[in-house]
Amino acid sequence: MDQLMSSLVPRGVAINTKPAAGGAGAESAGSVTKRLSNELMTLMMSSSPGISAFPRSDANLFDWVGTIEGPAGTVYAGLKFKITIVFPPNYPMSPPAIKFDSPCFHPNVDITGGGICLDILQDKWSAVYSVQTILLSLQSLLGEPNNASPLNPDAAAIWDSPERFKEQVMKHYRPIVDEATE
Repeated sequence: MDQLMSSLVPRGVAINTKPAAGGAGAESAGSVTKRLSNELMTLMMSSSPGISAFPRSDANLFDWVGTIEGPAGTVYAGLKFKITIVFPPNYPMSPPAIKFDSPCFHPNVDITGGGICLDILQDKWSAVYSVQTILLSLQSLLGEPNNASPLNPDAAAIWDSPERFKEQVMKHYRPIVDEATE
């Protein structure tokens, strides 16, 4: 398993699949680490277009960075957004904390802090959800917001005016800079 994981992980990212030493807390941390390692492998082997995520560093499997591309046929088509995913110690019993690092003008996204209003990340969370299902749900949310529960009322107010909405999306959008080329 370790050998397979190391061949799938992006260069420079090492995955520690060994549970922490000592007591019941270590068993719990070990099972969360195993779950996250499995989810990483599944995500990397998937053919889901427009989504990706992996640990930010080899030192912490609980802190991930990801990208979501806007779905075709939406005002977000051709745009790519960076997100942060932080897993709690009791994952998957509790949802990860996810936020947009890239500014995203959207009815269900806080334009300044990146917070996301999505039911499966709050009261509709289930331990059966995976990183992949979360990313796909976020990608879907871009084209199908819940205007009944807006986090950004300004975006919700103009959602039905595609040209005005796209203008605001582009006003706030910042392309992701590849840190490897800087």
